[in-house]
Amino acid sequence: LKKMTLFIFFLMFIIESATEKLCPLRTSIDVLEGEYFFLCYLGSMQEHFQEEAYTINWYKENAGKQELIKETHRIVSQMNFLEFWPTELSDSGNYSVSHSNGKQNFTVQKWTLNVLERNKSSCFNKNHLTTEIKNAGTGLSLKCSGLSGNENDSITWYKDCKNYENQTEQELDFRNLKVQHSGIYTCKILISHEGKMYHSTNTIKLVVEEVGRDEEIETEIGMKLVQESLWPCLGKEEILNCTGFLGYDMQEDASLYWLINQTFPKKCTRIPENEPSICEEEFKKLQLGNKFYVTSLLRIKKVTDEDMHHNFTCVLQANERTQIKIVKLKKGNTRDLPVHIFTTGMVLAVLFPCVAVAAVFFCVMFRVDLVLFYRNICRRDDTAGDGKEYDAFVSYLKDCISPTEEEREFALKILPMILEENFGYKLCIFERDVSPGGAVVDDIHSFIDKSRRLIIILSQNYVSDRAMYELESGLHKALVERKTKIILIEYLPISDYNFLPESLSLLPSKRVVKWKKDESLPVNSRFWKNLRYLMPAKPAK
Repeated sequence: LKKMTLFIFFLMFIIESATEKLCPLRTSIDVLEGEYFFLCYLGSMQEHFQEEAYTINWYKENAGKQELIKETHRIVSQMNFLEFWPTELSDSGNYSVSHSNGKQNFTVQKWTLNVLERNKSSCFNKNHLTTEIKNAGTGLSLKCSGLSGNENDSITWYKDCKNYENQTEQELDFRNLKVQHSGIYTCKILISHEGKMYHSTNTIKLVVEEVGRDEEIETEIGMKLVQESLWPCLGKEEILNCTGFLGYDMQEDASLYWLINQTFPKKCTRIPENEPSICEEEFKKLQLGNKFYVTSLLRIKKVTDEDMHHNFTCVLQANERTQIKIVKLKKGNTRDLPVHIFTTGMVLAVLFPCVAVAAVFFCVMFRVDLVLFYRNICRRDDTAGDGKEYDAFVSYLKDCISPTEEEREFALKILPMILEENFGYKLCIFERDVSPGGAVVDDIHSFIDKSRRLIIILSQNYVSDRAMYELESGLHKALVERKTKIILIEYLPISDYNFLPESLSLLPSKRVVKWKKDESLPVNSRFWKNLRYLMPAKPAK
């Protein structure tokens, strides 16, 4: 029993050590939405072992009150861990963990979790990265410090959001850094959970500085100004930025301040109504890599003519030395347009006509498809309230002059099957819809008058008396009365149109649709699209 107890304590010590390596130690944590993440409590496993009734509870603050977190398929609590599969923007907030022995409840750790919105156009968020500044010629190892401890999890490295040399290791090693190695590196870890894949990312901005004349100059304490001459806009705000380099050790006695004509400006108060026209921000000390800087901002609320005559002097005092830089505001000079803006303008000026021509070409080539798409989306209906009973009257060769039954089958079966059953049109076909016994001529004239279109199925044999009467009656209504539009279907190739009335040549050529047998049979073929384009707009059933 004693050996078993020692073994259990040894096993819990290993687990606790591994937990300490993985757990985020910061109290304020930023994490990207849509990624796997967890909070964990660095508690003592020995305490858990001794307290059999020991329980751990996780809470989230809501409206100033601590609410017990309820487990879902996405948020899971497992002893020391609170897991998010994955995080959402709504997860931002204050979290705490407590343990209870049934009598007392102790809060042992708190965190503030800030879930950052993912940049849809990039693989990283600029507010969620760390920066590494190194000199060229040195070595560096970038570590993918993700949230997975499983060696089988897939890891991919990216540089500036592009796959980097198919690297799949935990660490990215650079033996001899070069300036071109500078960039933003992102490692992506894929984690499998309950049959689904999740991921977490870690992004590092690497800045590789060339060791040269500029580096040698900066080994001495010195100052940098963003600009020593400015051309501000009158009436607008202007901020002067002065930065001093302190070297490689922070100097507590260093100071950086501004003078205006050898007098000290007032300090900024952050209260708009009490803010002076010119004020100085509190200077700040910064560390970038192993270098230390101080920086100070001079804020001019509204630039005036009088400010053009002032000397704005930045003073750095460090290491018993004083250095100054003077900024002048200049009036009347105009700066050249920045090269990148000029280049962008020229590129846009060249691309715009090309894009316009391409758009016109696209609209012309796909005119029919665009019109049909518009009708379908808007549910447009041109037939409502026009007093017509039929969408189209179908005219075809009905007499025995036709050498085959193909035209008859097309008119009586194929045409109504597609237009009526698939697209909701109502056709008038004489043999099918007109009761026998009436005067043929009167019936034809009446039904054409009730139709919005006259569909004529043309072939070389289209010469019968009834068909010609239907054609002439339709032409009269289309060209004289302008009540009915004609659609010509060239069922068989026609080389000579002399057998047709001359008035038919007055119709636009675009109202002729050619049938190409098997190629035209599918309901989504070009033939049916062109025919629907010439038919009145009507919502499909």
